[in-house]
Amino acid sequence: MPAYRAVVFDFFGTLTRSVQRGPQHADIARSLGADPETVTGVLDRTFRARACGRYGSAEATLRWVIEQAGGRPRPGAIRAAMPARIDALRADTRLRHDAVSALTAIRGRGVRTALISDCTHELPAFLPGLPVAPLLDAQIYSVELGVCKPDPAIYLAACERLGVFPEDCLYVGDGGSHELTGAAAVGMTPVRLAAPDLANHLVFDADTNFAGRTVRSLTDVLGLLHHTPAMAG
Repeated sequence: MPAYRAVVFDFFGTLTRSVQRGPQHADIARSLGADPETVTGVLDRTFRARACGRYGSAEATLRWVIEQAGGRPRPGAIRAAMPARIDALRADTRLRHDAVSALTAIRGRGVRTALISDCTHELPAFLPGLPVAPLLDAQIYSVELGVCKPDPAIYLAACERLGVFPEDCLYVGDGGSHELTGAAAVGMTPVRLAAPDLANHLVFDADTNFAGRTVRSLTDVLGLLHHTPAMAG
């Protein structure tokens, strides 16, 4: 039997390749009467607050962002822009070539899988249509839970849904949001994905001092399933 009962994955930069904002975001900003660069600045400095759901619904959040950037959208314009916002995030997202095969192989060994993502409202809207969706036993979104990594509650929510203890889990992520040190703090065994494409990844609050185990691909995680879990400290 594998030493670990579950593998918990980050999404952006982990199950996906590096993320950069594509041109659709600028189009949305202009359509709502705001300067694209100003909107980008608002998005960058408020990511954590937005990912915790601080500004309400998806529609309310987009309105807040546009107004912070000086836009005064017409009545109904925000609602009309919501599908484009989801499409823009989806367009930024490219699954890693081995995401489906790695998840399939992990589950084939009797190990459960979960996703924990610091994300805004768009990811829960489009992830169900991705090929990894049926390969994840639990999906934890910060915007739905109201807390972001490295808050212990977000890791413990995944454990509760999986029916496992933190010590039973590998946690795999690129290191944004101090997610690796956060995972270790609750008793999970953190593993950094150091894929070559991540040099250009859009990341917030990177775990720069992490000195634990590293893999270069999702497939490499399979080789860790029989390692003895680290004792909780």
